[in-house]
Amino acid sequence: MTSIPILKERESQIWQKGETPFSITCDKHSLAGAISQRACVFCGSRVVLYPIADAVHLVHGPIGCAAYTWDIRGALSSGPELHRLSFSTDLQERDVIFGGEKKLAAVLGELIDRHRPKAAFVYSTCIVGIIGDDVAAVCRKVEREKGIPVLPVHSEGFKGTKKDGYKAACDALFRIIGTGPINDISPQSINILGEFNIGGEAWIIRKYYERMGVQVVSVMTGDGRVDEIRRAHGAALNVVQCSGSMTQLAQMMEEKYGIPHIRVSYFGIEDMSKALYDVAERFPDNPEIMARTREMVREEIAAIRPELAEFRKDLEGKKAAIYVGGAFKAFSLIKALRHLGMRVILAGSQTGNDEDYEMLRDLCDDGTVIVDDANPLELSKYIIEKDADLVIGGVKERPIAYKMGVGFCDHNHERKIPLAGYVGMRNFAEEVHRSVSSPVWRFAPRRGAKLEKTEVTPC
Repeated sequence: MTSIPILKERESQIWQKGETPFSITCDKHSLAGAISQRACVFCGSRVVLYPIADAVHLVHGPIGCAAYTWDIRGALSSGPELHRLSFSTDLQERDVIFGGEKKLAAVLGELIDRHRPKAAFVYSTCIVGIIGDDVAAVCRKVEREKGIPVLPVHSEGFKGTKKDGYKAACDALFRIIGTGPINDISPQSINILGEFNIGGEAWIIRKYYERMGVQVVSVMTGDGRVDEIRRAHGAALNVVQCSGSMTQLAQMMEEKYGIPHIRVSYFGIEDMSKALYDVAERFPDNPEIMARTREMVREEIAAIRPELAEFRKDLEGKKAAIYVGGAFKAFSLIKALRHLGMRVILAGSQTGNDEDYEMLRDLCDDGTVIVDDANPLELSKYIIEKDADLVIGGVKERPIAYKMGVGFCDHNHERKIPLAGYVGMRNFAEEVHRSVSSPVWRFAPRRGAKLEKTEVTPC
């Protein structure tokens, strides 16, 4: 097969370990025409804020923007489900010409009166940035009239990358943090940042910490509540899971409220255990927290180890390609796959920075390709050339994997089962095993399958 070429302008964002000195470019806009897998600024802000379940989320722009991001996180709620409703000002040609501020104010007022939310988030889209609507002024006016926080999210899609959307979301959240009571918060307390409860993970993680004796003040933003976020400044520690989306908020809270933060991952046995131990170590005045943590970790690992050993028998030596949103998740996935006897041949992310890629370099084996902001052409190239048995990614990578005749594991917004925590590691191993071991892949032409001709007997 002829080798698939790489666009020359993209060469600096791809590096293969062992061939040349380490050098990779990141934190830049996607190459025009390359059909990046990365989302826009608006989408970045929407996926962070969307799981706040008792707030109205209003997209100020054409209806297509709201349709594109409706239910994009799939975030589960233990109570209200206002976030599952998709609202838009549905800007038309007349609004573009004469401005959409009056329409925005009217829609906001009607939504607040009808649904009685705890807060409202208003997302600016590309067209709003072009026509110059003063969204912040409209939000201030409606906030005074209705008596709830009405928060502009400056997320015009054209002005940067998905990471700029994360920043816009953090700015909006920071406006309401510090406005709630903190009198009943324990000295042994945390906020969980960057956990979005896609498959119920926030509930699993919260229970771990509660078993340790640590109070969880708020989760930002999975199964989130406005009142919990408003009192997040009373926690003793911020625990940042999705570092790309929430590190900026943790830094802002540290600067204003003096709350330290640590970076963790809840995927895989090693990183899940480390996340619990790292929190326990932050409360040395309560040694019973560490004692409970050690006992819990032993119990949880013992419960899943036999099944993982069985899965490993079939997965030993298989090869996986990873392409995810944040690079920190890729670190955990590499470790988790090694527990299953698998080797990573490609590791990439949409929003990784220089430090992330240096850590990936140290973690990956020789021959592994590291890629920033990949496109379908590049993913297809390395899936074929490295003969991958599995692709781990999101909804946009799924068709690429299936067209290449490769197993797929959804580790992004659209999955329905939890993959975090110890039970999540067991679920992950089972999904990988089922996908890689499926007999359907022997029919893929790329695998060299030769189907026998079958005679069809007329009825």
